[in-house]
Amino acid sequence: MQVRPPPALLLATLSAALLLPPAQAETAHTQPAAAASEAAAGERTVSEWLMRMHEASRKRAYVGTFVVSSGVGSMSSARIWHVCDGTQQMERVESLTGAPRSTFRRNDQVITFLPDSKVAVSEKRESLGLFPNLLQTGDSAIPEFYSAKLVGSERVAGFDADMVVLRPKDGLRYGYRIWSEKKTGLVVKLQTLDADGKVLEQAAFSELQLDAPVKMEKLGQMMANTVGYRVETSAMVKTTALSEGWVLKNVVPGFQPMSCFRRSLSGAPAGTPDGTVQWVFSDGLASVSLFVEAFEPQRHLQEGATAVGATQSLTRRMGDWWLTAVGEVPLATLKAFAQGLERKK
Repeated sequence: MQVRPPPALLLATLSAALLLPPAQAETAHTQPAAAASEAAAGERTVSEWLMRMHEASRKRAYVGTFVVSSGVGSMSSARIWHVCDGTQQMERVESLTGAPRSTFRRNDQVITFLPDSKVAVSEKRESLGLFPNLLQTGDSAIPEFYSAKLVGSERVAGFDADMVVLRPKDGLRYGYRIWSEKKTGLVVKLQTLDADGKVLEQAAFSELQLDAPVKMEKLGQMMANTVGYRVETSAMVKTTALSEGWVLKNVVPGFQPMSCFRRSLSGAPAGTPDGTVQWVFSDGLASVSLFVEAFEPQRHLQEGATAVGATQSLTRRMGDWWLTAVGEVPLATLKAFAQGLERKK
């Protein structure tokens, strides 16, 4: 694992504390201003906490090693370079486990390089960040389904972080335990919790450099260099569920439709299904995708449900169609979507 030196801002902060004798350092942490800051943090609403985290993820430049682990013992890690100049965001994610993979993102444009097959997949994605659909549904809806409580503070990757618990108010969504860097609000660690408080999945920076000298121009050059790769374009054409012939007869509380696309892949191998419709729903934090395609007996062999960490998936035949529902939500939520989905007559 590559460890970068701490940034100048962090060094300055650490130096100020380390130059004080122990008694003075303790006093400095108990000044009225610090106490007032802690009190203010404790009084933040769920929307205020989430907006702070959201803005930090969009505006901060950083480099770090990000590790994701699930309750089944699987673990993956990636090196992340992130920068924003106020109007554009760019990110490079280099997989450190599994098959080699490099993903570059400029706003909604994404290209993934697969060195083993010398393929580069170009596509558009609408979201960026730990909570892809954070506040897109309007922050007024989130407090109806989640509550937030500051439960303490811990150090993560060398940074002091507020520890906040988001508790769901029903059984249709998971809870979260979030570590938010005190000064910036950047999420440095995240746990997804089931109804009993069991950790289903955890993601955290094991090493982080805030305000890192990430150059957008250099990332852009790397992203554009597809020499030696076969470029495949994953086309996502905007559509509506209704125009594709689908309706959701029963609304799943809190989840609003966010987007609907018809997917296709140019340059894909013969026999690859084309025209899959993806209908995306979100409650502002959790999201659910409904993938609908024509039923093919040779491919769609078995209905059922699977879980990997916090991600649940449900497959079901619907006459001439095959439904795959996926989301970081309880299985009951996916079943509610599957039961409510109908073909327009």
